[in-house]
Amino acid sequence: MTGIASAATSVVIGHIAACTKTIRVGSGGIMLPNHAPLVIAEQFGTLASLFPGRIDLGLGRAPGTDQTTARALRRDLQGSAESFPDVVVELQRYFADPVEGQRVRAVPGAGLHVPIWLLGSSLFSAQLAAALGLPFAFASHFAPDYLLTALDIYRTQFRPSAQLKKPHAMVGVNVFAADSTEEARFLFTSLQQQFVNLRRGTPGQLPPPVSQMNWSETERAGVERSLACSVVGDPTDVEAGLRSVIDQTQADELIVTAQIYDHSARLRSFEITAHARAALAA
Repeated sequence: MTGIASAATSVVIGHIAACTKTIRVGSGGIMLPNHAPLVIAEQFGTLASLFPGRIDLGLGRAPGTDQTTARALRRDLQGSAESFPDVVVELQRYFADPVEGQRVRAVPGAGLHVPIWLLGSSLFSAQLAAALGLPFAFASHFAPDYLLTALDIYRTQFRPSAQLKKPHAMVGVNVFAADSTEEARFLFTSLQQQFVNLRRGTPGQLPPPVSQMNWSETERAGVERSLACSVVGDPTDVEAGLRSVIDQTQADELIVTAQIYDHSARLRSFEITAHARAALAA
């Protein structure tokens, strides 16, 4: 995906973890059908060995690309999405304590119990996360339609596991925060343009913000629906918006994205968001 630095996720995670000291760093996520589970186990086993207690492995089942690229990644497209539950379980076995007679082991990886999350934008992963007793993250920052239904299914069907005793849900939300609401709305146009370009079949890197969006009413309606789980505004707006998201979803965690063109403005947005979240927790 030309607009996201996601092609070598484990490499990026290693770089971020090496430049930080305390935060957890995870994938959001590894599209497991594109990879052999053993390869992912050893990549994240290596990361967990280098940065103990700081690595999370988020898994998705979507191809994340077109069929031609998917075939180049994994050669064989048969049974990819359908076998997702089985390959998740296989991956879990590689992180478990090795047993006598086990012929294939992740080195490193075996016995490290790297925390696994399931990611999704529909109901399938919610059901699977509940069945396997795994934490669940919903991609509501770009596909919010099934958010509340997926969370309800996950919580009502959840079965405790060795990793997790009760449901734990994360919700994605776009937050564009600035010192004024007008500036925040201006910054938000970068993401809006990116979604319009995606719908026009011309995806690319994040464009700079514009004072006036050039889109049709149909495009506008589609983008607004996809980005409905967004909080855009000044510090007061952001605090109120985050409170609304948390109240509606009862999320245990939020995954905050900010596709802001100017890096200093992006950092300021995260700073405002952090203060707003702290105020809500006080």
